[in-house]
Order: sequence, then structure tokens, then C-alpha cells
Amino acid sequence: MPSDGVLVDLAQRHALLRTTEHALIGLNDEQRARSAYIAKMIMAGSVGLFDAALNYLWDETVTELRKRVIGYDLTYFYDNADIPESRRKELKTGEDLVKLSDEKLLIGALKVGLISDIGYRQIDHIRFMRNFASAAHPNQVTLTGLQLADWLETCIREVITLPHDTVVAEIKKLMGNVKSQPLNGGYLTQTTAFFKRLPDEQADRIAAGLFGAYTTLGAEPFTLDNIRALWPALWPYVSEDARHGFGTRLARLLANADQAQGVLARQLIDLVQGAAYLPQEIKVTEMGEAIEELMDVHLARDNFHNEPRVARRLAELVGQQGSVPENLVRKYVKTLITVFLTNGHGEAIAANPIYLDLIGRFDPEQARLSLRSFANAEISSQLQRPLSQKKWDELLNVIDVKITGRPERELLQAVREFSGTPDRLRLDSSIKRYLAALPS
Repeated sequence: MPSDGVLVDLAQRHALLRTTEHALIGLNDEQRARSAYIAKMIMAGSVGLFDAALNYLWDETVTELRKRVIGYDLTYFYDNADIPESRRKELKTGEDLVKLSDEKLLIGALKVGLISDIGYRQIDHIRFMRNFASAAHPNQVTLTGLQLADWLETCIREVITLPHDTVVAEIKKLMGNVKSQPLNGGYLTQTTAFFKRLPDEQADRIAAGLFGAYTTLGAEPFTLDNIRALWPALWPYVSEDARHGFGTRLARLLANADQAQGVLARQLIDLVQGAAYLPQEIKVTEMGEAIEELMDVHLARDNFHNEPRVARRLAELVGQQGSVPENLVRKYVKTLITVFLTNGHGEAIAANPIYLDLIGRFDPEQARLSLRSFANAEISSQLQRPLSQKKWDELLNVIDVKITGRPERELLQAVREFSGTPDRLRLDSSIKRYLAALPS
């Protein structure tokens, strides 16, 4: 059996043992009593097995990190640990933490604030060294006593004894209260104020935790009530990426035939008028239906009463960025111009501001389509009516700044200078030439 290079020389062992005492100062008596892997690390190091010592140190770090997660909020942790939806169902209890890789455990702990950003980088380096310089894998890496002692101190400082900061402690309290009792108005007001003080990304973490708790089947009715009360107050502080992420999670639930959870997820999205964050495949279907319904109610009796409801729904789907699936753009623009021009007998007063807002979200392509809409026979017929003619002038004023191409600008000027009524535009030979010059 080989003997050279198996054990680290005595000088390095002495260096480890001399500096270990200083590293252990951070542990109280109770923590020392339960740190079995640290004891094994010191024993392995004292006989010169530094690679085994590093392995034991990592075992202690992971064990303590799992304890911190269990003592915090497991559901909140799992919902923030970058776990694929397909695996999320199998992760429920503290025992399930062993199913996560060490890397996932570290990332999740960082995201929920159980370790600091600097601590994460230091611990992740130790994880790397454990994988490539310990007894866990064959290697030729030489470890020193000072390195091991320094890593021990890092693990003690950044994992075992690191206190929760104020925000992390408040989040723990919040998640516990949401699932343990009905929340009164005073607490909800305090929590809303807390949301305003959240550091970057923490709102996303809380939202992920609440979303996960809400979509967990079997949750107490008061838990669902609590989340519904908090969700609109938190939403303004949630990032765009996180909002789209909730729409993606809904799509995955539906794709996996998790209909009951999908219904719950949709409730939260609808609660904050978040339809704009739905996945494209859902958005195309629902926006197409909303466009058709808007035209139907516009043409029906009581349109003044019914249009606002459908217009609000369409605005939710379009979102603040005016995002419309490409295959619906022409239908969307034509319908919106049709309802904005009115039926000639009066405006849908409550719907008109919504129409103006949606037209205000037009991009240059949508504005170009609206400019040339007079060439459509149905819209041209509308433009015979005085009220619709007045609305046409209003439309031109709104889209003016959005018309960018030279041919379109020339057409806009010609339309403004046209001496006849706008219903005659499509018949004018000069206007037809401007139309023919436009890109198809």
C-alpha cells in the first residue's frame, strides 16, 4: 500500500489545529454540542486526512443550511429555489431537501435571504473545492491547514451563526401569519407599508411564496382570503420578469392537466388585471374572443352599457405595452377604430377613455393601419355620420406622433387637407395614389 502523499505533513496539521480554536469561538456551547461533522473534520485533519476533513466540513455546512430552511418556511423556500415545475410536487417536507443538489440548496438559501450575497460566493467556492479537492472525488489537489481553518470559520460565520436580517425575519413572520390565522385590517395596513420598504427582488420572492401557497391544493380558506387581500398591495412592486413568470407557471399547470391549481393561479392573475402576462397561446385565444365580443356588443342593443366591461377586459389583455399577437393586429385595429368612431348616435361614455388609452398604446405599425382604415368599406360608411367624423379628427390627432414613415406622413397630410367629408376619402383619386405608395 502507498504511504507517500497519503497524510498531510505535521506542520500543516499543527497549523490547522492552532487556528481551528479561533474559528470555533463563533459557536456557543449548544452549537458545539450538535456539530458532529465539525468534530469529525478536526479528527480527520489531526491525523493528516485533509481531503476527508473538507468533506466533513461540507457535510456540516449542508446539514446546518437544511436546518435553517426547515426553521424558516419550507414552502416559501421551495417556491424560490429555481425548481422545475415537474419536480415541485415531490418537494413538500424537510426530508425532501436531500433531493436537491447542494447548488440548488445554496441558490434557494440566497434567494430567500438565509445567506448573504458575499456568503453565497464564499460558500459556493468551498462547495467547488469540496467537489474537486476532497475525498469526495479522486484528485491531486494539496490543501493547507490555514485553508481548512479559514473555510471552517466562513461556514460558521455565514451559515451556522448568521442571524436573520430585519427583512428576512419580517418575511418569515408574514408567511407564517398568512397560513396560521385570518389577518385583520390593521395587520394588512402594516404589511402594505412593509411592501413599500422591500429591497430589490424581495417583492418577487414574497410573490412567489404567496403564489405557491395559494395554488397548493387543500389550503385553508382563510389562507386564500389572506393572500387575496395582500396580492394587490404587493403587485406594484413585483418585477416584469416575475409577472411573466406567473403566467408561465399557469401555462405549465394547464399543460400538465393540473386544472384545479390552474384555476387558482388564474384567480391571482385576474385579481390584479394581469392578463397581459398570460402566455402567448392563452393570450391569443382570449384576446381573439375579447375582440369579437367587443364588436358584438357594439352592434347590439345597450352597447353603451355593455361596451365598457368588454373594453376593460381587452385592455387587461393588451397590457401597458400595447402587446398584440401578430395574427390579431389587423382585426384588433379595425375593431378598435370601429368602436371608437361610435355608431353615430352617441358615445359609450365609460368606454371612450379606454379606447383612447388603447389607441395611445398603438405602435407605428398599428397607427399606420388605423390611418388607412378609411379605405375599409364598413368604416367608410361609419364616417358619413357627423359624430363619427368628429371622432375621426380626434383619432388623427392621437396617432399623428406615431406615424413615422415618409409615405404615411404624406398620406396623413393629404387626409387632413382633404376638402370633402372623410367618408369620401376612399373614392378620391389623389388619396388613392397616396394609398398605393404605401408599403403593403
